[in-house]
Amino acid sequence: MGDLVDVTVGIIGRPHGVRGDVFIDVRTDEPGRRFTVGARLALGDSGRSVEIASVRWNRGRLMLSFVGYPDRTTVERLVGESLGAKVPAAELPSEADEYFDRQLVGLAVLDHAGQRVGTVRDVLHLPAQDVLEVAVEGGERLIPFVSALVPDVDLRAGHVRLADVEGLLEDLE
Repeated sequence: MGDLVDVTVGIIGRPHGVRGDVFIDVRTDEPGRRFTVGARLALGDSGRSVEIASVRWNRGRLMLSFVGYPDRTTVERLVGESLGAKVPAAELPSEADEYFDRQLVGLAVLDHAGQRVGTVRDVLHLPAQDVLEVAVEGGERLIPFVSALVPDVDLRAGHVRLADVEGLLEDLE
């Protein structure tokens, strides 16, 4: 089966109603793959897990309920906990030109001329678009993860290459 890696797929948000439903702050591009009835997800680093009892969408937001958490009072104890899944390290996203955060974090960042300028520290999933948090000498830069600014992602070579766009890595004055 290969090596497994731990991946954070969501954060438990506020309860909804009285029957144990909670909103989930989704941290995966493929919620349909991770959030299914019967799936077991790790609760933070506690060593505990929860089993998904129901999955539904409410106004564009994911809502789950868990086996053994039948009401609002019991599920309120879980608010803020991260939900994790063990996934095969070699697993790829279902769409071409898509990447899991774990594939991008740690990659070298090269400028348009091929010179190393930093390292991808994190991937932020903002409402408008995904953004790479890049550690550079003296700080960090946020770079929108769009093909016009990051035209080349080479996982085998271990880097992303930035476009020749003035001001992309400079400090704002």
